[in-house]
Amino acid sequence: MAHILVVDDSPTEIHVLTKMLESNGYDVSSAENGAQGIAKAKEIKPDLILMDVVMPDLNGFQATRQLTKDPETASIPVFIISTKSQETDKVWGKRQGAKEYLTKPVVESDLIEKIKSAIGS
Repeated sequence: MAHILVVDDSPTEIHVLTKMLESNGYDVSSAENGAQGIAKAKEIKPDLILMDVVMPDLNGFQATRQLTKDPETASIPVFIISTKSQETDKVWGKRQGAKEYLTKPVVESDLIEKIKSAIGS
């Protein structure tokens, strides 16, 4: 069973994404900010990371860049899921190393399809 790390400073968003992922057969862990997300990614080595952008201290763009540049975590696909929906945000997210950029509220079928495509499960 694939393990997904959800990084978001909103307990509501973590809850919604966790329920969505678990109902589709995924194991889920969560982190409340970018720094916690990086630490947890190194600790548990998830199959995929869902990353919010707007978070205190280390934002999702910064955390994604660190994860994708670090040899220890570079092979883990990162999907940015954000309310920031401008084309420039999407381009910037991909430049930081994100494999996908989805806007909130995320459509469950789209998310699951993209996860399956990225990790083959």
